[in-house]
Order: sequence, then structure tokens, then C-alpha cells
Amino acid sequence: MKLLNDKEHAILLRALEALHRTTGVAGHVIEREPIIAKGFRADARLEVEANGQRYPYLAEIRRVDRFAILRDIKRQCAQYGDQLLLVAPRVTTETAEKCRELDLQFIDATGNAYLHGPGLYVLVKGQRPIEGDEFQLTDQEGKRAGTATHLRVIFGLLCKPGLLNAPYRDIVQAAGVALGAIGWVFFDLNGRGITTGGKGKGDRVMLERQKLVQEWVTNYPIKLRPKLNPRRFRAPQADWWKDADITRHGAQWGAEPAAEKLTGYLRPYALTIYLHKQQGQKNLTKLVAENRLRPDPQGDIEILDAFWDFADEKPIPETVPPLLAYADLLATLDPRNLEAAKLIHEQYLATPEAQA
Repeated sequence: MKLLNDKEHAILLRALEALHRTTGVAGHVIEREPIIAKGFRADARLEVEANGQRYPYLAEIRRVDRFAILRDIKRQCAQYGDQLLLVAPRVTTETAEKCRELDLQFIDATGNAYLHGPGLYVLVKGQRPIEGDEFQLTDQEGKRAGTATHLRVIFGLLCKPGLLNAPYRDIVQAAGVALGAIGWVFFDLNGRGITTGGKGKGDRVMLERQKLVQEWVTNYPIKLRPKLNPRRFRAPQADWWKDADITRHGAQWGAEPAAEKLTGYLRPYALTIYLHKQQGQKNLTKLVAENRLRPDPQGDIEILDAFWDFADEKPIPETVPPLLAYADLLATLDPRNLEAAKLIHEQYLATPEAQA
């Protein structure tokens, strides 16, 4: 039986204050730790007042640092019903969009919110913590593992195990980062016991590969993917992708089409494409024109910038590395995609030999 601690209660009060500051909507705590089912308590019972009406909520106070947590919270609807309200220290813009897709209402301590009901609709995103705010996320492991630069380097090490003991210039080429970043990444990995060695030539060993895989797929959707210039399109025909050779334009299939090609399991509904930057805008134009794609913010085709360059893959493969397809599928929280992700993990990621 979960009990509300003082820090969680402070986060709840801060979130209600921030909600009023950014929206003018008032809320207050009715009861702490109400029993809502046998042996089960919510963190708090709340009431939000707007437009002369009162809206009851049952609060679940959680830190949200990965999309998978949202799926776990949604499962609690069996106990909470429609009154479930996520209360968090901070919800990023990307996570706010995922909450909206899942119809998961939330407020956070920086003023972001998603609320709806009869006569009520609130959506605030993009609010950032005030410098020095005590409720900023302070998990040092998350900070180390979650920077975009760190994620680029780790992606290279996981997809190409030979890079673990390669010259730094080879890692720079593969990850597209500055030379000075490489040493800091290895320092961090060694300090956390994920790798060992590195003092002698060729003696670095990966000790916790699966831990690093799960850490990477947790942080990628929130910390690196939003920086990849996502653009959306729509095609005149749903099955255009089946015969399209996008590698001619320096592009590779990701997510659902990658899963179909890697496992034969999934029939894609949404299409993800990664376009290598060195191919330039000209190849994006050709790819779009050749397949008669048209820009559409709600389109089911997403094109992102690739963030790796594996020089030994010439010509480039039809699909992105399995690790990236796995991460994108997990981030959708779609049950059919989760099953496909499981197959990719079993076939391509469970051992270093499978990934190589």
C-alpha cells in the first residue's frame, strides 16, 4: 500500500500552483491517500474548478522519464476510472504529446497540463523549470545517459561492437560528434561498471550490454529523437512503400516498415524514414517527388534526419539498425508494435553477435 511522502506532497502542491499560474484554473487537495479499492490508495483526491464547475480527480504522483511509464499509469485506470490525473515534477513537450495521444490527463510542477471534461479543455506544453527549482530532475544517471551526444556515441557502440576498441576518429565518424566527447562517454561507462578496461590497447570490454540497450531505448525518444528534424507527409496510395527503393536517396526504413522487413511480422500502418544528412536537401526533394508525397502535419509518413554514419555499410541497408527500430516501436506503446519490438530484440539484440 503506497503512502504519500513529503516530497510527493510538495510536488502536488507545486503542480496545483503552477496550473493556476499558467491557466488560471484553480485546484486543491480534498484528501490525501484516499482508499479507492481494497488494499489500494490513490496519492490524493483533488478538485479542479473552472468555468463555475468542479472536476474531481484522483492523483498519481510519478516522475516520468520514459514513455513506458505512461503505459503503466494507463493500466491503473481500472482502479481510478476517468478520474486518473498524472502529477509529475516535469512533463516534456514530447511526453505531453504522448499523454494527449493516450488521453492521459496530467499536470506538472512547471505549469504544463492536459485536462479535459464537459466545458473544460486545457493543454499547456513547453514550460521549463525555473533555474534552481528544487523539483528539477536530479537523477545523475539519467543526465549522463540522456544527452544527445552521449546517445549518439552509445548507439554506435551498441550497433558496431568493434567500435568499443576502435580509434576515437572512427567513433567520431560513426556518431557525428566532437572528438572531445568520446573520452567523457567512456569515462562515464567505466565509472558505472558498464565497461571495463581502456588503459591498454584493445582491452576495453562491455560488461552490461543489455542494461545499456534498455537505457538507450528509454532515453532516445525523449532526448535525441526530437532533435532529428521530424517532418510529416502523406502518400496518395497506402502501399506505395512496398516497391519503393528509398536507399537510392540515402534513406532507410525505420519503426513499423523496418519491423516488417526484419521479422515479417508486422503490417505497417505508419511509415518512418531516416534520411542521411550528407545526402542533402536534394535527395529529400527527389524522395518526396518520386513517391508523390505531400506535406501533412497529420500524415502517416515521418521523415527524420539520420544521426549515424557507418562507413562500412556501403551501400546502406534497406532498414535502420535493429536497435533504432526497436526503440521507435517501443515508444509508440502500441501493443502490436510492442510485440514486433520483442521479436526484434530476440532475433537481433539479445546477444552482441546478433547485433554485429
